[in-house]
Amino acid sequence: MNLLKITKRDNLNKKQEIIIRTLAILLSIVCAGLILVIFGLNPVNVFKAIVEGALGTDLRIKQTIIKAVPLVITSLGILVAFKMRFWNIGGEGQIVIGAMAAAFIALNIDGVPKPVMLLLMAVAAMIAGGLWAFIPAIFKAKMGTNETIFTLMMNYIGIKFVTYLQYGPWMDPNANGFPKVAPFSESALLPSVLGVHAGWIIAVLCTILIFFLMKYTKLGYEINVVGESYETARYAGMNINKIIIVTMMISGGLCGLVGMIQASAIEKTLVAGISGGYGFTAIITAWLARLNAVATLFVCVIFAMLIQGGAYIQLAMNVPSAVASVVQGTILFFVLGSEFFLQYKVSIAHKSSNKHAEKEVA
Repeated sequence: MNLLKITKRDNLNKKQEIIIRTLAILLSIVCAGLILVIFGLNPVNVFKAIVEGALGTDLRIKQTIIKAVPLVITSLGILVAFKMRFWNIGGEGQIVIGAMAAAFIALNIDGVPKPVMLLLMAVAAMIAGGLWAFIPAIFKAKMGTNETIFTLMMNYIGIKFVTYLQYGPWMDPNANGFPKVAPFSESALLPSVLGVHAGWIIAVLCTILIFFLMKYTKLGYEINVVGESYETARYAGMNINKIIIVTMMISGGLCGLVGMIQASAIEKTLVAGISGGYGFTAIITAWLARLNAVATLFVCVIFAMLIQGGAYIQLAMNVPSAVASVVQGTILFFVLGSEFFLQYKVSIAHKSSNKHAEKEVA
């Protein structure tokens, strides 16, 4: 009789990790290729077009970077919370609330220099995003509520509130009844650096800061300890409630900053759909990077290439958007699945009356 036996790996060397990850990527490409064949498409041409769509020209490279910027910063915010085992699923709402705060500054303050205006917008967005994350944090710290459900539900509250503003009090009177917020003035728009808005510089700086925070500061150490064990943190005399609240405000603040960047550099106004799904996508990229700040930067760039390349093949090859989504989903399924085999070993246990043998299969 054969039975599957799953045991947790005690240690995994670098070579084994590379082999498992490489096999996952190769299998994902093969499986995605088979799906494309079923759809009547040439897998080689599709994969080639995805790369060309992401990196084929200067314009496409810039579009890939533009898509990577909000994903990097949001992933860093999610990373900080996840390190503490606080499952912040509220990135979408925190982005939207940050954008709302930035828009309030942009629409109500005039006559200040552009650097001051942008700084005020960024600070307002980070404070608003941080406060939005503070709400589930304080409930978790004081009442032990489920942060996953709490932060998820707050996404919809934030989005619907901004929708109300867009269709109501903040609707542009000069838009002839069209439900939109007035466009920002020139002083409230992020400048371009090397052909791409300055958000890419902010993303790189945030990566460096979060890496330093998590690796070399007392707070970073406390976050890691709380994430490993509440009991250990309590035994060490750490104020767990304070750590939860501060960490979540940092997490929400980073997501709020994304809202400011998207409102200032991309939309140039406030719209309810400004988060663009980055709050949910960042959960995937943060896990793929194994909650490492530097790895997050590279994973998000690769993921942005998939997004940009997927959008390109819809136009260049007349491929339905669902096909591009299937390719992305298949690759993610295998890559995320490899995380299981990095943590656990699967064996086939051969049972007989006299002996018990195991044959390792993964």
